[in-house]
Amino acid sequence: MPLSTALEAWKELLGSENVILDPRRLGEAETATFATDQRIPAILRPANRAEVQDCLRIADRSGIAVYPVSSGRNWGYGSRVPVRDGCALLDLGRLDRIVDFDDRLGYVTVEAGVTQAQLYEFLQRQGGRWWMDATGSSPHTSLIGNTVERGFGHTPYGDHFAHVAALEVVLPGGACIHTGFGRFPGAQAAPVYRWGVGPSLDGLFSQSNFGVVTQMTLWLMPAPEYFQAFFFGAEQPEALGSIVDALRPLRQNGTLKSAIHLGNGYKVLSSLRQYPWEEMAGRTPLSEAVLAAFGRAWDFGAWSGSGGLYGTRAQVAEARRLLRTALAGRVKSLKFVDDRAIAIGERFSGLYQRLTGTNLTELLKLLKPVYNLMKGIPSDAALASTYWRKTGPVPAEMHPDRDGCGLLWCAPVVPLDGKHALTVDRIVRASFAAHPFEPMISMTLMSERAISVIVTIAYDRAVPGEDERALACYRHLSGNLAAAGYHPYRLGIQAQPLAGSEPEYEQLVAALKGALDPNHILAPGRYDGSNREPVSGVSEVS
Repeated sequence: MPLSTALEAWKELLGSENVILDPRRLGEAETATFATDQRIPAILRPANRAEVQDCLRIADRSGIAVYPVSSGRNWGYGSRVPVRDGCALLDLGRLDRIVDFDDRLGYVTVEAGVTQAQLYEFLQRQGGRWWMDATGSSPHTSLIGNTVERGFGHTPYGDHFAHVAALEVVLPGGACIHTGFGRFPGAQAAPVYRWGVGPSLDGLFSQSNFGVVTQMTLWLMPAPEYFQAFFFGAEQPEALGSIVDALRPLRQNGTLKSAIHLGNGYKVLSSLRQYPWEEMAGRTPLSEAVLAAFGRAWDFGAWSGSGGLYGTRAQVAEARRLLRTALAGRVKSLKFVDDRAIAIGERFSGLYQRLTGTNLTELLKLLKPVYNLMKGIPSDAALASTYWRKTGPVPAEMHPDRDGCGLLWCAPVVPLDGKHALTVDRIVRASFAAHPFEPMISMTLMSERAISVIVTIAYDRAVPGEDERALACYRHLSGNLAAAGYHPYRLGIQAQPLAGSEPEYEQLVAALKGALDPNHILAPGRYDGSNREPVSGVSEVS
């Protein structure tokens, strides 16, 4: 079946207004935060599961591949752009219903287009007794989109895929299945017990192209009696290892229940302001001397950390005591902040700066959104850092794709051990030494045993040659990390699939893909090994 016939069938199904063929809008969808050359013939906008099923049936009959996205704000990993050329975009943004909410058991069932902001506002209307977990991305990002990518946030429910159940999935041929107990009509425990009975299939539909997740149940966190955030800093880069080792026992014994975030000086500065072009006289990359000067002015060092304490006031007080003891002598500062402290800081920031010389107003711009994220409140404040190398001001309405922001993320996972954290930091800094970008690193103690690392390559796409230089930096870095045994938890479209996996694993994935999608019409190339290229740029790092 030719494309024209498939387009007519999709128009008849969805209405012409929901089959987008306008070249300008297609061009926007083909644009990411790094160089792409994929072309999208159409954008399909179904409104419900039945229309998703029929869209896939038409695709299967026609042989025209489709690529599903929820909100399309997958910045740094490819935005809305498919892995392969010629895929119609299956935009699930109109599937935006909150289907169910249980105020006693603390769960909510949502469709694929429901955003962080939408759920947060819904929970506030219910009285705020339950908290969601939010990522640092836009409030308008999809909950399901981030979850199936195995994204993470800030609260004790920060590992998103670990806190979901009852997936509704449309398979490439158009059939619909429900995971766990959801496959039994009327099953009472479907939204509260993820495993069901028999083989558990949920994981097959995360980071895969085996089906389209149209609905999911998310578990919510009970609002604690008391919440307090903590922030700390360390002056020397080498302090990273001892800090990680000091925090590990507290993460493992439950004193620290949430993700703990660590960011190096480059990462912190990019969160506070754009690139200091004047101080650097127009040169890049940022020098360590200028970075250190900003650190002194705004009271941050080589590493800064943050996390949340949740529970009764007595529980938080005990956790605070244990944290102080663990970090004593390892950090230069450890501050505890609650709602009252934030309010006082905002009121007296000018006086504080006159007395201490510290720019508290600017620090609060960074601190308050991070503080709110630890309470499950979405914010777009972190999005401003994607404009790091842009020479113009950050717009009121931020959109990195539209505005030519360059952004690539490399996301290895390492054991929760200080020596591994230091090794990865060393590999990153050595890899960036050959490339004109700042090595921005964040490390998140995501679980009791693992650290999720995000290395940011931020640049201005309007500068000739920067796309190519950024991709070369990414390949060099990812190759060096892989050679040392550190592999990413998540891939951008430019890096799919990942080389070096055991052949038997790849054969099993290919067999599953062939069984579920024999015509390969659903997101071809996405995590399935079908467009493998070797990782280039591997070198020895000493």
